[in-house]
Amino acid sequence: MSTRPPPDPAAAPRAAGRRRAFDLIAFDWDGTLFDSTAIITRCIQAAVRDVGGTVPSDERASHVIGLGLMEALAHAAPDVPVDRYPELGARYRHHYLAQQDSISLFDGVLPMLAELKQRQHWLAVATGKSRRGLDACLQAVELRDLFDASRTADETAGKPHPRMLQELMAEFGVEPARVLMIGDTTHDLQMALNAGCASVAVSYGAHAPDAFGALRPHHVAHSVAELHAWLRDNG
Repeated sequence: MSTRPPPDPAAAPRAAGRRRAFDLIAFDWDGTLFDSTAIITRCIQAAVRDVGGTVPSDERASHVIGLGLMEALAHAAPDVPVDRYPELGARYRHHYLAQQDSISLFDGVLPMLAELKQRQHWLAVATGKSRRGLDACLQAVELRDLFDASRTADETAGKPHPRMLQELMAEFGVEPARVLMIGDTTHDLQMALNAGCASVAVSYGAHAPDAFGALRPHHVAHSVAELHAWLRDNG
């Protein structure tokens, strides 16, 4: 649970004379903050190959990023029998763990998060990763103190189900209108819609931005610098 009281609207930080628009900002992880899309795509393909399935294209493999692991692998490898999903998941984790130390935050992410924290936004992660996987990432990149809460697919429900955001809103006592979800996939944007929250998309991750418009994001950022600037002016 949060250790801070609910934000006081009268004391909300100001930027250029403007009150803060969002109290809670939730970020997707892979492809939004963490530069991992290409490696995840290759690990999905390698796992499917290991169990004898038809190796998905880059587009098909990257499209499922953001879903829970088993759901993602099922979509990426529809010809793999259900009774082999545990093996498929194990092979994915094997390949990912072998490469995770080569993954890093996108340039500019740390200063952006630090500024949002200084403005007293609550920051959260809502990700399709497992709890174990996210905790390992947070520890490796020393981000624990920047995030007030997090939710993962294996402890709630996979995207685009709104449960992650619903739990975060309940934890902080925040109404949907005061929550912003930021992500790189249609799964993230649909989850925000399902929860009644606003969203911002980034185009540098897993999904092509031509699919974002129907999901009504407030903005599509084409770099972390652009996202940072939008949040400074509109967050």
